[in-house]
Amino acid sequence: MGGQVSSPGSFSGLPYASKANADWMSALNSRLWDVPLHQLSIPGSHDTMTYCLNKKSPISSKEPRLLQLLCKVLPCVTLPVVLKWSTTQVLSVTEQLDAGVRYLDLRIAHVEDGSERNLHFVHMVYTTALVEDTLTEISEWLQSHPREVVILACRNFEGMTEDLHEYLVGCIKNIFGDMLCPRGEVPTLRQLWSRGQQVILSYEDEASVSRHTELWPGIPYWWGNKVKPQDLVNYLELMKSHGRPGGLFVAGINLTENLEFILVHPAWSLKKLTLSGLPYLCAWVRAQCPGSAAGCTNIIAGDFIGASGFVSDVIGLNQKLLRG
Repeated sequence: MGGQVSSPGSFSGLPYASKANADWMSALNSRLWDVPLHQLSIPGSHDTMTYCLNKKSPISSKEPRLLQLLCKVLPCVTLPVVLKWSTTQVLSVTEQLDAGVRYLDLRIAHVEDGSERNLHFVHMVYTTALVEDTLTEISEWLQSHPREVVILACRNFEGMTEDLHEYLVGCIKNIFGDMLCPRGEVPTLRQLWSRGQQVILSYEDEASVSRHTELWPGIPYWWGNKVKPQDLVNYLELMKSHGRPGGLFVAGINLTENLEFILVHPAWSLKKLTLSGLPYLCAWVRAQCPGSAAGCTNIIAGDFIGASGFVSDVIGLNQKLLRG
């Protein structure tokens, strides 16, 4: 089992996430409609697009030369390990949105020697999906859910020139149009609904942000590159002790970049690999208090968001705001 996805949502026995949370923002208590987004608790997916990696996907040109060589010389041995390590989601982007995810981690790349304008996503391996097609898919989903709001984090930008940035920003404007919320004060749901805006687009290229008011600066991301769940929680608690960043930010619960499990237990299925630490981490999520400097939660991004009650746990934190 090398990490290849045969069809979205059917990988290694992971349960398909239902559509129960497809309209959770519009279903919030009306008292929360006037709370700025940075005080709400919002579920996200880490490396959103890795569900469409497969054995035919090329290794990123940014990876170490030794790894690239091994993938060419011993692909039947190396690629399954790389794919298992790289894949963090199995639900398609539409399925993730249906499941309640409202922060999408989009790591964009131009493949070396690839088509002039074709942009892909990357996480060690380039995806088969094209960026323009995926953004169109998100736009179509939003049209069917007019009171849901997504935060799109465009990041990484491997191999991107200034011309490609301008091309990508042009695609973003053409696809989303008036759905885009110009940068400024973090809005409330009621404000966004009144303007017909559904997209906050974080773009981690300062020059592009300076040229386009539709783009927001990169959102801070707490990423604990830890092997054990306890170490990850300790890192997140340490970050909390320094106080929450201003505005939107992400606390990342990442389970796949875990050398201990991947190399010691190479025969384990991805289900066992990723679920081993989820109960502990979900318990940490449920202990948070959104909207406060002490709780620090805003966007919590996780791996394999269809594999547990993770998304519902994050959404459920908003009930704590009602209790003060």
